[in-house]
Amino acid sequence: MENIVVLGSTGSIGKSSLDILSRTNRYKLIGISFNKNIKEALKQIEKFSPKYVCAGEDADISNLKAKYKNIVFLKGKQGLIELSSIEEADIYINALVGTYGLIPSHTILKNKKKLALANKESLVVAGKVIKDAADENNLEIIPIDSEHSAIYQCLENRDKKLVSSIILTASGGPFLNRKTFDNIKAKDALKHPTWSMGKKVTIDSSTMMNKGFEIIEARWLFDIPYEKIKVIIHKESIIHSAVEFVDGSIIAQLAAHDMRIPISYALTKPKRMELEFKIDLSQIGTLHFEKPDFKRFPTLELAYTSLKDENKNLGLVLNATDEIAVEYFLKNKIEFSDIFIILEQAFVKFEDDLSSNIFEIDKETERIKKEIVHLIEKDFIGG
Repeated sequence: MENIVVLGSTGSIGKSSLDILSRTNRYKLIGISFNKNIKEALKQIEKFSPKYVCAGEDADISNLKAKYKNIVFLKGKQGLIELSSIEEADIYINALVGTYGLIPSHTILKNKKKLALANKESLVVAGKVIKDAADENNLEIIPIDSEHSAIYQCLENRDKKLVSSIILTASGGPFLNRKTFDNIKAKDALKHPTWSMGKKVTIDSSTMMNKGFEIIEARWLFDIPYEKIKVIIHKESIIHSAVEFVDGSIIAQLAAHDMRIPISYALTKPKRMELEFKIDLSQIGTLHFEKPDFKRFPTLELAYTSLKDENKNLGLVLNATDEIAVEYFLKNKIEFSDIFIILEQAFVKFEDDLSSNIFEIDKETERIKKEIVHLIEKDFIGG
């Protein structure tokens, strides 16, 4: 039995991860982290009895300490670093949202622990640094999100030199066929056609920034040149991604729309867990594919451009800017179309060299976020 820690256990990926853990005796959950959802955290503590718990709020820690005397409680960003450094842990699932997952990912790899990664920001913001940490310790990062899990499965035990291209599929989000982006409200952008996700990821899907981030992730996860990474619109989201080989053969992974499938594979590979999420090919009918419109969704081009000079911080800029712009959109302070404009402006304005120090990268991320707030307040709200 291996000891496992789930960072971000009360989010959608975290809860799905714990559901998978409850179905197998291969792992013992020894640690969890949560931000503010103490109600869900209490359920998890009662069910799994973890030894370590990291919370985001002082009040939550005080309340939990009074009830659970045998748990080691940690707090905030520093607590996440400590939780990522537990000697008895064998494997970590990083399901944290945003750049909170950056330093934990690096810490886990530096401590030579297995990392199952759902926190895309780790690779988008500091892909080169994270990949170097994995390579230095001869570690493999196991992807959890559906697209990269699909690619991982298609590539497994195959020679990457024979890969012609990686094909990331995209649903296209709720506005794929909409003629203009005028008068779009947050409630409209949150209606994803196939997946149930958190608000930030759902908005990113509607702008296709999420797919842009996945391009950057794929480059670092699979050590594939960005020129070989393609995006194709596949609105049914049955094929989660595919790999094309030099002879023209394409190997694809198909599955139902449930994140527990890639999570279970990350934890049990090369074996597979018996799950109830099946698709009936006879009921699917025709699958559709089309090229993405880079003019309507410039987020894709920004992602490719960010990879042209890997010593620059452009992935960091994209992620920091998008996080703030989406936050303002969800608060109805800017228009949907403003997100694209803000991203393009920041992309040019904040280019700099990428630090090799993960803590400096984290500081730079926070600095740029503050700059973006200033830019939006000044140029888009008029404050």
